[in-house]
Amino acid sequence: MIHLGLLGYPLSHSLSPKLHGAAFAALAIHGEYLLYPVAPGAIGGLAELARHMRDGEIDGLNVTIPHKQAIIPLLDELTPSAKAIGAVNTLYLNNGKLIGHNTDAPGFLADQARFLRNSVIEKKALVLGAGGAARAVVYALLKDGWKVTLAVRRADLNQARALIEAFEPQIGSSSMDLVMMEAGDLERLGSRTQFIVNATPIGMFPETDISPWPNGLPFPKEAAVYDLVYNPRQTRLVEAAQAAGLRATTGLGMLVEQAALSFACWTGRDVPREVLFAVVEA
Repeated sequence: MIHLGLLGYPLSHSLSPKLHGAAFAALAIHGEYLLYPVAPGAIGGLAELARHMRDGEIDGLNVTIPHKQAIIPLLDELTPSAKAIGAVNTLYLNNGKLIGHNTDAPGFLADQARFLRNSVIEKKALVLGAGGAARAVVYALLKDGWKVTLAVRRADLNQARALIEAFEPQIGSSSMDLVMMEAGDLERLGSRTQFIVNATPIGMFPETDISPWPNGLPFPKEAAVYDLVYNPRQTRLVEAAQAAGLRATTGLGMLVEQAALSFACWTGRDVPREVLFAVVEA
């Protein structure tokens, strides 16, 4: 039996157990996928799970907010992509070593391509947030040739600057800008923004009545909107963008893609995407 799970906090909203349960069933694998809620700052809880993995009691873990960076000091190695991003979402054992990997970036790119369908003329993106999820999104966009503007709250300025400093040696400073997540700054970007990505947890269950986009600020007229938050199914950001006549979607497709990539990492088996999409569409 293979023992998998999800590390994060909070986890009551997660669809991951259903996704991986469907993957087990589709591939006739005997396994379980459990939730491991560990509150922010609870280093002892992170260390305990790392120990359980090294002891072979857990075969693999997904990692979500707020531990995608906090878990790194407890790992033995990072894969090249995880090291470049500076955040992990997948843990596995290799020859007794605890390895941190990141399937968020390729998962995001796969779903983004499905969503945009090569409809963007100028690759200029606005990414809201600077945490672990934002690092994966920014890494993916920069690798795909996008120019990225990062928008953050004032409390997250140092985190945003650290993100930019981490990526500058790889892509150069000309590919990234930084603005405040405030109406004045966002309005000054004007129509240059073709793609808006919310990589913050703002609007996630249970606080579903809020949006990261400033109230009353019009969206860029030609932009597409992608909200990594997938619970609720229609976030306030997506609803507002669609009401403005824009194409908008949540991160359910990214959830499917990164889950499939993590599952393949743990089992060596490729689960059919239609199996996982059937779960989230239900």
